[in-house]
Amino acid sequence: MELYAERGFEQTTVAEIAARAGLTERTFFRHFTDKREVLFAGGDLLQEAIVSAVQAAPESSTPIDAVAVGLDAAAALLQEGGDFPRKRQVIIVANPELQERELIKLAGYAVAIAQALRQRGVGDPAASLTAEAGIAVFRVAFERWTSGSEQRDLAELFHDSLAALKAVVGAAGS
Repeated sequence: MELYAERGFEQTTVAEIAARAGLTERTFFRHFTDKREVLFAGGDLLQEAIVSAVQAAPESSTPIDAVAVGLDAAAALLQEGGDFPRKRQVIIVANPELQERELIKLAGYAVAIAQALRQRGVGDPAASLTAEAGIAVFRVAFERWTSGSEQRDLAELFHDSLAALKAVVGAAGS
């Protein structure tokens, strides 16, 4: 992360990353397929935390409230990462290739959340729409949290963004 911040993602080599970490390049490649994976390696854990929480939400939960439980799990996991999520986001925002990879990752989360909602008995298109709305809430709140302009807890930002979405949807239905 320090190298990416100092030199930029494109200019940083695997050899430099390995040397800074006190590893050989060979050891680096045992853990990561390429230098992008340093930034995206925890994505599967985050997706699993979200999906597991959606699945474990109380049966009485509405689909969007089940997704909110998943967002709470995401907030807890991300906040455990200290400054890493914020530093990571700065690097991603500065690189279009990484932005594209991030969007693909988020699309995968939406697919997984929709599947979890279907397993809860939510039909389509409601499962897909709710999952996509949940990811929109995630993106908006996460961007606010990582920008440094917000000092509040990530879970609070998720809840605020979800409330704003509900208000917009409620107003549109009137």
